Amino acid sequence: MTYVVLENCIKCKYMDCVEVCPVDCFYEGENMLVIHPDECIDCGVCEPECPAEAILPDTDPASEAWMDLNQKYAEIWPNITRMGEKPTDADEWNGVAGKFDKNFSEKPGNTDG
Repeated sequence: MTYVVLENCIKCKYMDCVEVCPVDCFYEGENMLVIHPDECIDCGVCEPECPAEAILPDTDPASEAWMDLNQKYAEIWPNITRMGEKPTDADEWNGVAGKFDKNFSEKPGNTDG
């Protein structure tokens, strides 16, 4: 089992999850995070920390559509190990439907290295 970042992270990118991850398995895109499924140890500490409720275990049917995206971009985007600044309009985007089609960016984020 692994955890998966879902659509609601797009444009929210709160990053609270990054601070609690014991194995640094988060990767940063321009406007969302993903989890590397081969690095995640299934501890689950990230899920309750996400204010956007955008993290679920891969056993949840809602995560299925996001598994491939997490895998793909975890291989491309830089690893993030510390919480950065959330977008200034993150709270406005929290819960907005259809963000992937209109707002997803393939660009890497500004990571701490």
